[in-house]
Amino acid sequence: MTHAFEIVPNLSEGRDPTVIEACADAMQAAGARVVHRTSDPVHHRSVITAVGSAAQVVAAAVALARAAHDRIDLRRHRGAHPRIGALDVLPFVPLGDATLDEAVTLAHRAAGRIWRELGIPSYLYGAAAAAPHREHLADVRRGEFEGLAERLAAGGRWRFDYGDAVHASAGAIAIGARRLLIAYNVELASGDLALAKRIAAGLRATGGGLRTLKCLGLRLDSDRVQVSCNLTDVDAVPLYRVTELVRRAAARAGVAIRRSELIGLAPCRTILRTAAAYAAAGFTPSGG
Repeated sequence: MTHAFEIVPNLSEGRDPTVIEACADAMQAAGARVVHRTSDPVHHRSVITAVGSAAQVVAAAVALARAAHDRIDLRRHRGAHPRIGALDVLPFVPLGDATLDEAVTLAHRAAGRIWRELGIPSYLYGAAAAAPHREHLADVRRGEFEGLAERLAAGGRWRFDYGDAVHASAGAIAIGARRLLIAYNVELASGDLALAKRIAAGLRATGGGLRTLKCLGLRLDSDRVQVSCNLTDVDAVPLYRVTELVRRAAARAGVAIRRSELIGLAPCRTILRTAAAYAAAGFTPSGG
């Protein structure tokens, strides 16, 4: 049986549709099927979801890295979201009967090819991490693209897993293996970045909050901030619970929620669970 995998690359381009289209086309041409994509000009970032066999997703990952390398110069990139590379994040996700160990093997395979063929280094994170301090994406990406050279010069703790030098324009890539997750953002009706960061710190696992939740507080513009969340176990924490926890924390500061959004895909059962919870609470789209 041929196992299926998902890749969900995060690309440091959210404003030029021709670049985004070329990157998606490169993945399709390599044999993977692009099933979803979303772009955000404020984050200056696109998330593309593609599926295929092991060989197809590795080929698509390398093709995407090449397309990003040829079209994105991180030295001129500015956006709300932290990043270390033109192709910033590249997770391999097992589907169906595929295993996480198989996804780890694919992460190594892609990282090796990208370094050999394009000269772009990578850190391995998640289940593919070589050491505990490399497991969390936020730790791998700390200091961003601008801090990569200094971090590399500091010694062995942050040497690349593949490669030995920062690429001048493409930076580096965080390549990982993980289970399905949900990327979900809650926007506040406020420009108070300190509030968004405080809420994120209180909710995420590393701050003593929900064990399977990762959060960042980000600025969108002078009047808007966002609590950006990754739900790393799609069944452990319902979307509506995250929304209501953010709403409650913001309300204590006299701030309302403006909107929320999914980035990429989520399992149907997750959406149905949230809809059922709000229906039971008497919520209607008009707010009645």
